[in-house]
Amino acid sequence: MAVRVPVLLAWSGGKDAAWALRVLRTRDDVDVVGLLTTVTEEYDRVSMQGIRRSVLHAQADATGLPLIEAMIPAACTNEDYESAMTHALADAAQRWPGLRTMAFGDLFLEDIRAYRVQNLARIGWDVLTPLFGSDTAKLAREMIDGGLHADLCCVDTQQLDASFAGRAFDTGLLDALPAGVDPCGENGEFHTCVSAGPMFTAPLGVTKGDTELRDGRFAFTDYALADVPT
Repeated sequence: MAVRVPVLLAWSGGKDAAWALRVLRTRDDVDVVGLLTTVTEEYDRVSMQGIRRSVLHAQADATGLPLIEAMIPAACTNEDYESAMTHALADAAQRWPGLRTMAFGDLFLEDIRAYRVQNLARIGWDVLTPLFGSDTAKLAREMIDGGLHADLCCVDTQQLDASFAGRAFDTGLLDALPAGVDPCGENGEFHTCVSAGPMFTAPLGVTKGDTELRDGRFAFTDYALADVPT
């Protein structure tokens, strides 16, 4: 039998990371051993997505994988991010000997992927992007048809109306997106919070909270575990 390469998956809590996990688990050449998430210290939430840490932990539990958290400051520079990632990956390599590959749910942004490859090569790591080059219109519907459930937890109001924040990522949403908005939000138009799908052992019970505008631009909808007091 061929040796399966151990892989650490960058976990944002959103649909692309979740679907990357689903795809990687169908392959016989890799073995996803854990998840890595950047968490903003001051907010105690997943960076970019703004997902509560309690929801993040529930997601990780539902995947059956251990979670490594890289803590970064709210005013995060590239140097801060790279330092946090370097330390987190060093911890991961010590925990799983032979681990030197990190996977991302990137879809088509060449510059982002090139940055990851260059940055991780500097510390001796390889990059795997199982969804890269996908037709995002087809991929979005594949996710939905495949049983993934996610909700828009962040909308960039400079690219998409704030009213889309809090909507389910479903075919109705895809049909309603304006022309020019990527169906998977790959240009940063929106981010999602996953609560169910084939990558989870069971759905998460989450409740939708308020939506608020931050930095005069980003509409964040809060999601909390249904059985955890807010």
